[in-house]
Amino acid sequence: MQKLIVCAGKSENFSFAKSIGIGMVEPCINLSKLLLENKPEQLVFIGTCGLYDRNLELLKIYESKHAFNIEFSKLEFGFYSPALCEVNVSSKSDVSRETFISNASNYICANAKAAAKFQALGLQLENMEIFSVLSTAKHFDVNATCFLCASNYCDEEAHQTFLANHAEAKARLEAFLQEKNYI
Repeated sequence: MQKLIVCAGKSENFSFAKSIGIGMVEPCINLSKLLLENKPEQLVFIGTCGLYDRNLELLKIYESKHAFNIEFSKLEFGFYSPALCEVNVSSKSDVSRETFISNASNYICANAKAAAKFQALGLQLENMEIFSVLSTAKHFDVNATCFLCASNYCDEEAHQTFLANHAEAKARLEAFLQEKNYI
């Protein structure tokens, strides 16, 4: 099976993965080009994530095939959007294993109270690119999964914790993919 492994890039580069860009827009554009050129049977996105749920473990790898794009403004009420804000690429064969529900935004949550509100909506973790990646994969009808290593909790220390754990999170992702024979 031909696999395409992608990552955001910049500080989250991997020698075995193609960089698609950071945030919500760059990944849609760059991943579309890659999918048209390579026509893979399976897409694997790897990266780090922040955790809304403090019961989940840092530096653990979580699989997600279900993502939302819920902005903080939705938590404040008085806002709505006609845009699609959910994508789920899980298949019937995924029922037997746990996948986590992710959120994506161009902004990183650094507020424990906001994280608790996101968690109350059923969201467990966040990654800036996951909604774009899964939406693009679904559009091109490509089997996709995302493996995310938790680098921080979404709280006031989010950025400092991310910086402290980033190298270890990347190393764990690479070891995980080797163990699972993805690379």
